Amino acid sequence: MSDDAFEHDLGDEPTFEHLSIAQDGGIAVVTIDRPDALNALNGQLLLEIGTACDLIEADVAVRALVFTGAGRAFVAGADVAELAALDDPFAGRETALAGQDVMNSIAALPFPTIAAINGFALGGGLELALACDLRVASPGAKLGLPETGLGLIPGYGGTQRLPRLIGQGRAFDLILTGRHVPADEALQMGLVNRVADDALEGAVALARQTLRNGPIALGLAKEAVVRGLDVTLPQGLEIEADLFGMAATTDDATEGTAAFLEKRTANFEGR
Repeated sequence: MSDDAFEHDLGDEPTFEHLSIAQDGGIAVVTIDRPDALNALNGQLLLEIGTACDLIEADVAVRALVFTGAGRAFVAGADVAELAALDDPFAGRETALAGQDVMNSIAALPFPTIAAINGFALGGGLELALACDLRVASPGAKLGLPETGLGLIPGYGGTQRLPRLIGQGRAFDLILTGRHVPADEALQMGLVNRVADDALEGAVALARQTLRNGPIALGLAKEAVVRGLDVTLPQGLEIEADLFGMAATTDDATEGTAAFLEKRTANFEGR
């Protein structure tokens, strides 16, 4: 992955204090860079992640996004000092909603998102990874939601996304014990998709695999899965049919089917 300047369509790029963005070959990489605090999510960093997502979504050249962390952590959690200062239910609720808003913005991106879990992914860090479509962990990674050990509960989507991903029983195991799960166990339970010696290299390789597919189809496939989780199976099948119909009328579908029949590589243009 090169350090090419990130290009976007939103005017002057803001200055980021705790993250950097690089882009190469259609893949954007966001590196969370607060290593002295193990990349813990404070209010400023959450704002920066949200802004980065807006910039990346606006760049038509980006077709996949990878998150990783600087140093020995992916993201070791939320900033506990900030959480300790919360002194009323309203402030706590607003803090949770702000974090959820950032995670929702990641989940709503119309292209594949991948977490390269290069170390600790705890609390808010695991919640960030859960907001991504896919997760690649290094062999030494540790994942968990330890908030109950602080007298809190996960607040950035963990109680909702985790059981949807791995089931209620496994989610209760992690949330109620607060234990840290090693990468191999996380793979077995479906918490991560792959384990790679270098999580970032593995995540970028996975992102490159997605780039071979039609970008509109990828976005519609994500939409079908996410919307279908909230409805009955017959309703979900209706959603799938509607989105299939939309995909079938795109230039990408014409190109993809023609390329298959002509035994050549498709040249998708996202139209």
